[in-house]
Amino acid sequence: MLTITNKLHSIWVRKLIGKPVALTIADCESETRRIQFPNYAAGLSFCAAESKAFRIQSDLPCRAWRIAVLSCPASTGVNRAENTSPLAFCMPILGLPSFFFILCVYKNVESNILYVYIKCKIIKNDMANILKTEKKVAVISMLAEGSSIRAIERITGVNQNTIMSLGLRVGTACKNIMDEKFRGLSCKQIQVDEIWGFIGAKQKNASRAGAYGDVWTFIALDADTKLIPSFVVGKRDSYHAKAFMSDLAGRVKNRLQISSDALKAYEDAVERGFGADVDYGQIVKTYSVTPLGSNAASVRYSPAEVVHVDKTIVKGMPDVSRITTSHIEKQNHTLRMHCRRLTRLTNAFSKKFENFCAAIALNLAYYNFCKMHLAIRCTPAMEAGVEKSQWTVEELIKRCGE
Repeated sequence: MLTITNKLHSIWVRKLIGKPVALTIADCESETRRIQFPNYAAGLSFCAAESKAFRIQSDLPCRAWRIAVLSCPASTGVNRAENTSPLAFCMPILGLPSFFFILCVYKNVESNILYVYIKCKIIKNDMANILKTEKKVAVISMLAEGSSIRAIERITGVNQNTIMSLGLRVGTACKNIMDEKFRGLSCKQIQVDEIWGFIGAKQKNASRAGAYGDVWTFIALDADTKLIPSFVVGKRDSYHAKAFMSDLAGRVKNRLQISSDALKAYEDAVERGFGADVDYGQIVKTYSVTPLGSNAASVRYSPAEVVHVDKTIVKGMPDVSRITTSHIEKQNHTLRMHCRRLTRLTNAFSKKFENFCAAIALNLAYYNFCKMHLAIRCTPAMEAGVEKSQWTVEELIKRCGE
């Protein structure tokens, strides 16, 4: 009777993990492994099910078989159910789909077996990060200098998925580093502007493609130190403008002068973020009209000619001679040259919002801490007194936890 039960369990387990019912040569080879301890066997069954490489162990006792069978829907089958189960979002912190895990496993497995599984899972995750530091430095350097992911893959030999995951981790950590270090700044002349990009598809095709569409990055630049203390990624609307100005106001400790273009959302945003403790002016540029029907590339892709410039005092008493956005507009050009996702007329755009944010954060951290600015002969972070020396890319990725 026990033999029949074991065979039924074997068939059930193999069906759950998507294997044929009959044993294969690889399964017969695994029969040479003999496991004596039930708890250790159950722990190995958990790890094997999680790695989708479950092998039939003939010496497992009945309880270990039961645990192994229960571990399959909690680990293997639910990797597919994780994206389909309506209850999988209830406890995402566990990492596994918690609905199946709690109902099928938790009441049937002892605490020491769960401990074995958790420790093995941690070891497996730690061992996955095996990219050498030299490769990481090469990948991050090329990402920050405007190389495409495919080009980096061809040059370094690192898989494109590894490049993307590394860039996402480092970019997220760079945002946290800048958020921590850029506090209590003594900026005096801040210029703000927005730079356009898109995620998945442009706005006119976003609804049809199910994509995010147009995305705008609000950037603040200190004209004296060339530091970029704040940036916000989102839509070009009042909500993100207010979030941007509120973030900027929380990083400076003195009264400053702000210069911007004529975006209407900036007026309420500056009022919300700074109140009366700010000098704010706008510069409005009037461009010439491009002739209709002209298909020449020199006309289509060249900027229009500026025919008139008007400077307006909006709040406080700003220095009219310093109401300008020339420095931030040049910085937008630098960012487009260094961030491949913002390069125009290419297919290097982002497909996910978090990847776009990480790419922007990585490039701005590289600009602030690693790149020598030609105008000030040091990095912007050194000029602003945030850092005493220039960071190398290796130091940057080590500070990011890599």
